[in-house]
Amino acid sequence: MSSAIRPGQSILRQPSAVWAIAFACVVAFMGIGLVDPILPAIAESLRATPTQTELLFTSYLAVTGVAMAFTSWVSSRLGAKRTLLIGLALIVAFSLAAALSQDVWSIIGFRAGWGLGNALFISTALATIVGAASGGTASAIILYEAALGLGIAIGPLVGGLLGSVSWRGPFFGVTTLMAVAFIAIVAFLTSSQLEKPTPTPLSAPFKALGRPALGALALVALFYNVGFFVLLAYTPYPLGFGAMGIGLTFFGWGLGLAVTSVWLAPVLTARLRRTTVLRIALPLLALDLVAAALVVDHPAALVVCVVVGGLVLGVLNTVLTESVMEATDLPRSVASSAYSAVRFLGGAVAPPVATALADAIAPSAAYVFAALSVAVALVVTLVAAKALRRVDDGPEDALVEAEAIGAGDLA
Repeated sequence: MSSAIRPGQSILRQPSAVWAIAFACVVAFMGIGLVDPILPAIAESLRATPTQTELLFTSYLAVTGVAMAFTSWVSSRLGAKRTLLIGLALIVAFSLAAALSQDVWSIIGFRAGWGLGNALFISTALATIVGAASGGTASAIILYEAALGLGIAIGPLVGGLLGSVSWRGPFFGVTTLMAVAFIAIVAFLTSSQLEKPTPTPLSAPFKALGRPALGALALVALFYNVGFFVLLAYTPYPLGFGAMGIGLTFFGWGLGLAVTSVWLAPVLTARLRRTTVLRIALPLLALDLVAAALVVDHPAALVVCVVVGGLVLGVLNTVLTESVMEATDLPRSVASSAYSAVRFLGGAVAPPVATALADAIAPSAAYVFAALSVAVALVVTLVAAKALRRVDDGPEDALVEAEAIGAGDLA
C-alpha cells in the first residue's frame, strides 16, 4: 500500500471498519486518565486507603506489561480481527465487573483483566487501521494519531464528569462505549481487508532484551515510568479537588501530552539526535517533579506542574519508543513488546510506593522519589551512550512515528 494520500481523495472518506477501529482507539486511550478523577471517591466510598486505590494502576500496568511480551505472538497466530475482539471483550467484561464491585480489592483484580484486554487491542489497532484504510498509509496514520490525541485529552475530563455523579460512572461509560466498538468491528471489519500475519516465536521478546541498545532503553523507561505514574496516579490526593477539578487538571495534562507527542516530538527528532532529546527532556521532567515537591501544599502551583509535566512526557514517550524501533534489526512488534514488558514494571511499582512514602515521611517525598528515579534514567542514557549510538541514525518514517506514539502512550 502506498504511504502517500492519493490525490483528490479526502482523508475522511474511509471504510466503516476504519471508523469503528478509530472510535475504539479513542475509548481505549481514554482509559489512561479515566480513573484518575475518581481515586479519592473510591477511597472514601469503599473505605480504602490511598495506597490501596493506587493498586488500581499497579494491577493494570503489571498485567499490561506481562501481556505486551506475548501480544505479537498471539496476534500473529489469531489474526488482527480476533485479537481486537478478544481485547475489546475483555475490557467490556472487566470494566463492567469493576463498576459493580463492592470493595476495592475486587476493582484491583478487575483492573488487571482490563489491562490484558487493552494490551491486546492497542498492540493490534494501528496495523489494522493501516490495512483497512483507503488513501494510503499516511491517511491511516493521521486518523490513528487523531484518535490517540483525542482519547488521551478527554479521558480525564469524561472521568471527572461521570465521576462527579458516582465513582462507578467512568467504569459504566467504558463498558458501554467499548461494547458499541465491539459490535461495530464485528459488523464492519472483514478478514479480506487485512494481511495474513507471519507467526513470531514466543521467546522473541525475551531474547530481544539481550541486545545492548534495547536493554538500555528498557532500563531507561523502567525508571522514567516511575516519574510518569507518580505524577499521574499520586497527584489527585495532594490536589484535594473533587472529581471534576481533578478531571479538568488532567485534561490539561492529557492535552499537553497529546500535542507534544504528536507534533513537537517529530519536530525535535528531525533537528536533534534522539539521545540528545532524551538528555534534555529527562532533566526537565526531574526538575518539574522537584518543583511539585516544593509546591505540594499549593494546589494551583501543583496544577501548573502537572500540565508542564504532560508537555514533557509527550516528548519522552514518543522519542523513547521511536528509539526502540531503531535500536535493533528485529521486527518492530518484537522490539516494542520486549520494551513495553519492562517499562510497565516501573509504572506498576510507582503509585503504591509514592503513597507509602507520603504517609511515612511527607507528601513531598513522593515527588522526590520520582525525581530521583528520572535522574537514574538520565544516568543510564549517559552510561549506555555507546550502545545507543545506533538510535541516532536519522529521522523515522511516518508509520514508525505513529507506532512510537501509540506504543509510548499505551499506559
